[in-house]
Amino acid sequence: MTIKSYFLLILIIVQNSTLLLGQQEKTVSELKITTLSTMVANGKGIGEWGYSALIEVDGKKILFDTGSRPETVLQNAQELGIDLSDVEDVFLSHNHWDHIGGLLTLRKELKKRNPNALSRIHVGEGIFSKRVNSENTILSIRDELEADQVEFIIYENQQELFPGVWITGPINRIHDERNWSGNGKIETENGIIEDTIPEDQSLVIDTKDGLVLVSGCGHAGLINTLEHVSANANEKKVFTIIGGFHLFNASDQQLEWTASKLKDFGVSKIIGAHCTGINSLYTLRELLELNRSDAIVGSVGDSFNLTTGIKAGPIAR
Repeated sequence: MTIKSYFLLILIIVQNSTLLLGQQEKTVSELKITTLSTMVANGKGIGEWGYSALIEVDGKKILFDTGSRPETVLQNAQELGIDLSDVEDVFLSHNHWDHIGGLLTLRKELKKRNPNALSRIHVGEGIFSKRVNSENTILSIRDELEADQVEFIIYENQQELFPGVWITGPINRIHDERNWSGNGKIETENGIIEDTIPEDQSLVIDTKDGLVLVSGCGHAGLINTLEHVSANANEKKVFTIIGGFHLFNASDQQLEWTASKLKDFGVSKIIGAHCTGINSLYTLRELLELNRSDAIVGSVGDSFNLTTGIKAGPIAR
């Protein structure tokens, strides 16, 4: 074996060793996820059609999506007594306006206290694709953010962001869940194609109790996402799912199929926010035979942590 071949083999081994979620058994010990933007609010904050959550994990913080309106997440965080100025990592699930609408405002305001606030933005491959007859908001503000020393980190595959915290990268579409409008188009070098939201990605957190999935809209499909995770998760169960799952238009048949799959994954706790759908959440709760404290409609200010589980606001209990 030549020296070049030897080092190439070592590189392949190192790369492969980081691909399996849970392979290194790096589980997080402290985790709290707080909803900052969704349609329902609990006394403090305001509701909107959008999604955002603050993820606090082992002393690190990640802002997951940034809501719809420019001021919502900033205002809700202030009313909830949450300081976002020390958050330097932003995760964007996809390009839609109701998930990136607060990004510019948050960066401009928070950098006054911390120049590095929201300076690293983690996105899936395809997020900057040119959409036809529809403005791609993240593409339109990319130059302004990069001129402000913000770095976009693009993911094509699953990668570990922090110990025990994984970015799925774009999701393999195994099942025909089709969780998108069907009306969008993307302009490519080879012509116009359907916009399936190819950049859609989620976060997965590895804990001693199993995996926690955080999803923005689940345009790739909730079950597709879970199977994508499971294929790289060293056979760990996904016991908690949080965020938007785009099931508000799902038929009873689709919800029954989804529930049967969720049982197989071992899901026992759900915060269904944003586009999940209130009726869909209650239907899943009944089909999964979960109690009202373990499957709730997501609301501004609710939270999940490893010690106490789900803490719902009064409107969502």
